[in-house]
Amino acid sequence: MMSSWSVRTFKLGINMLEKNLRPLVLCGPSGSGKSTLIKELFKEFPDTFGFSVSHTTRSPRQGEEHGKHYYFTSKEKMQQQIDQNEFLETATFSGNLYGTSKQAVEDVKIAGKICVLDIEVEGVKQIKSSSLNPLYIFVKPPSFSELEKRLRERQTETEESLQRRLDTAKKELEYGSQVGNFDLVIVNDSFEEAYEMLRNYLVQQLGIGEKEY
Repeated sequence: MMSSWSVRTFKLGINMLEKNLRPLVLCGPSGSGKSTLIKELFKEFPDTFGFSVSHTTRSPRQGEEHGKHYYFTSKEKMQQQIDQNEFLETATFSGNLYGTSKQAVEDVKIAGKICVLDIEVEGVKQIKSSSLNPLYIFVKPPSFSELEKRLRERQTETEESLQRRLDTAKKELEYGSQVGNFDLVIVNDSFEEAYEMLRNYLVQQLGIGEKEY
């Protein structure tokens, strides 16, 4: 006999499959606070959202697990899959390939969850040419100087790599500011206000609501 919690979770999955809810694409420069917003969203709605696991050709870092953090693969195999049109979007960073496979998104949908994709601007442009039809959300800092301050406070970058991130951020912010590129733009000055804006938008667009336990 199924518990009330199990019945609720099962019904939630069936309802999501029936509604065919649109995936979410979240984009924003490193330091915008996008990852923290996503983490809070998953914390509040653990049975509603599912993360698409990306592929990468870089080596695993300490603590990273294959199939959980990334699908770690070789350049040869991933390039072959790209040539076979198995990816929604791909990008190259520091000599390594990254990408979101169609199967990774489908796996989340089969699980009865709304797929969340955390990708960069180039990936957004590629997905706009696909049939995915997600909701596009852009997260930006209150100012470029604040973004630089946040990145420097991390103390995880060399000056050279920091400047590369800042150059990339300028292009991302320019694209994110253009009308029509995103359904929602969130200025993350206060985390609480930014999350409330994200949550309210998703409640309105997707019909999610009560907190899950």
